[in-house]
Amino acid sequence: MTLHILLTGLFIFFARIVDVSIGTVRTIVTVQGRTRLAFVLGFFEVTLWVTIISAIVKQIYTAPVLAVFYGLGFATGNVAGIAIERKIALGHVALHAFTRRAGEAMAARLREAGQAVTTFEGEGRDGPVKEILVVCRRKNVKQVLELIKMDDPDAFYIIAHAREVSHDPLPVYSAMPTGWRAVLKRK
Repeated sequence: MTLHILLTGLFIFFARIVDVSIGTVRTIVTVQGRTRLAFVLGFFEVTLWVTIISAIVKQIYTAPVLAVFYGLGFATGNVAGIAIERKIALGHVALHAFTRRAGEAMAARLREAGQAVTTFEGEGRDGPVKEILVVCRRKNVKQVLELIKMDDPDAFYIIAHAREVSHDPLPVYSAMPTGWRAVLKRK
């Protein structure tokens, strides 16, 4: 393997990571109905893919090891794309929490944190339950679940993707703003 082939292989590997990561995020935002973002991501994804393919097609016959770099970049890009999408956590979820003992306290705590909460009376396997319905941003699910578990660590919950919401729910902030948000919040 020559230095040229190694450098080309590394270019293909890293470019595929970027290309497939963009494609993974694009697929998820497409499912969420975010057409403008999907359009922009699709443009960059395909432009990068064409560049990668043109680099590999010219040399694949003489350097089949480039196919390995291509495959490794694809596989790594899938994992990286999923991690990126989870980190940016676009969209909303409908969180249904069921409790037998802390419904009122749980709803009050969530409302104090700025969440819109709807409660329902129900009947579970072991008797009466209260269902707490919260629609929140995906990036706030962890904080909402922490608030729920403060009142009932054994609460049963279901999280479902909310494709559309009529208005944006208020976020839950568990700590003071950090990074660039802290700079903007200073007076």
